[in-house]
Amino acid sequence: MIAFLGLIIGIIVGAIWKVNIPEKFSPYMSVAILACLDSVFGAMRARLSKNFQADIFISGFFGNSVLAAGLAYLGDKLGVPIYIAAVIVFGGRIFDNFAIVRRLLIEKAKSRQ
Repeated sequence: MIAFLGLIIGIIVGAIWKVNIPEKFSPYMSVAILACLDSVFGAMRARLSKNFQADIFISGFFGNSVLAAGLAYLGDKLGVPIYIAAVIVFGGRIFDNFAIVRRLLIEKAKSRQ
């Protein structure tokens, strides 16, 4: 729940403050945002499954972001868009985690009835 609230607060703050990111940093920001979203949805999934661990969440949140930004940087130096691999992986994981969260919430709602 805290991760979800943090996500909502982050979206609101991002909508209010107009931050311009230079175009050359957009690949880094895109994979970092996807990595963070992946961690948030993973935390929601773990919380609903009753096996959430804060240290796992925090290490994944920052570790995924650094790894994704590192891939983008390496790809930039090599002239190859390696960050696309991170986009595909994190995008797939976000959809998988969202599907599992959705199923868990539906099962929880059905069990209350």
